Amino acid sequence: MTEPFEIFDDRFRALLRPDSRLEKLADGCIWAEGPVYIPAGYVVWSDIPNNRMLRWNEHDGSVEIFRQPSNYSNGNTLDLQGRLITCEHGTRRVSRTEPDGTVVTVVDNYQGKRFNSPNDVVVKSDGTIWFTDPPYGILPGTKEGYATEPDLDGCYVFRHDPASGETTLVVDDMIKPNGLAFSPDEQRLYVADTAASHDPNAERVIRVYDVVDGRSLARGRVFCHIDPGMADGFRFDHNGYLYTSSADSIQVYAEDGTRLGKIYVPEKIANCAFGGPERSRLFITATTSLYAIDLNTRGI
Repeated sequence: MTEPFEIFDDRFRALLRPDSRLEKLADGCIWAEGPVYIPAGYVVWSDIPNNRMLRWNEHDGSVEIFRQPSNYSNGNTLDLQGRLITCEHGTRRVSRTEPDGTVVTVVDNYQGKRFNSPNDVVVKSDGTIWFTDPPYGILPGTKEGYATEPDLDGCYVFRHDPASGETTLVVDDMIKPNGLAFSPDEQRLYVADTAASHDPNAERVIRVYDVVDGRSLARGRVFCHIDPGMADGFRFDHNGYLYTSSADSIQVYAEDGTRLGKIYVPEKIANCAFGGPERSRLFITATTSLYAIDLNTRGI
């Protein structure tokens, strides 16, 4: 890699500032995942095999342990009250961190059957929690949880309503659903399928579903194919552009599936999240490190 960006469409140029340069903020992880920006000026992320969560301080650049052990935490987000919502492989649950630091269970089963290992999570504007449940934390030989036999007969996407306690299965046509995000208007849900992690012949795709009545999904179809590697986690900006992880870069896609460009990263990427005071800084977790780049756009 000699250039920091690759441009396929002129719309990508408008996303770059004159000072847009990738910056490494922290390293020392085994597999960095699940970044989330805390408005007080922090980024919290997971280092799954090390069974810990880390916190980077934007005020002084310091890094500290946020939680260890973390129950092999993976994806993180904030709920409408600003509380941390976390997917935990070790406990096979979605948890919430209360303002006093207490960690409580949000949901840990579907119809009495334990989840596989909740992976990534988003909160909709109505407060409902949507998350994926592939098996990476329970597979034989895993270093991201505890190997065991699954209770469920597949890997699904779930919707949990904290107000009613109801959990519903919303996607059942994917092999290993992973990263997910709503479009800015919440009319579509996008979900990455990482089946290729164990099947080289599997499609390396992000799928998209129409949201029906805010509660269920319909008309699942392929949004885009990822190359090289696979999409893991991704986020949207206010333009409706999707920023996804891949093996070599953050790849940016327009709403019609056109790939606009790449932001090259020197490590295999797991996930990303917008943050900063203007939500114009993209934070990237990539293998051992946390990176950031300032862009001429804003995350939703």
